[in-house]
Amino acid sequence: MPLSLENRPEPPYYAVIFTSLRSSSDSDEYSQLARRMVELASQQPGYLGMTSFRNPDGLGVTISYWADWAAIANWRTHAEHRLAQKQGREKLYEEFRIEVCRVEDHSAYKRAPND
Repeated sequence: MPLSLENRPEPPYYAVIFTSLRSSSDSDEYSQLARRMVELASQQPGYLGMTSFRNPDGLGVTISYWADWAAIANWRTHAEHRLAQKQGREKLYEEFRIEVCRVEDHSAYKRAPND
């Protein structure tokens, strides 16, 4: 489920930031795998949502949100996700970085409709 600015979980929770640079491999294959991973992740206990974007040069950021560290560890070692990780290293990405953060607090602002 994509998260909007309005439907974030209440802290504390975890954010996994996956920043990647796509290779020039088959984009249909990549798209199918990415859709499957979103579908599979959303079925995992402790999954809270995600948001993702990619620029035309292939640099992308996906942030997934998780209830706790155990949920992240379970997702990281899920058998089908492990296969996707292998495929990503072998042909889908030039490079990537994964950062895991505990969100302790957040704030938000939304302009009133008449402002």
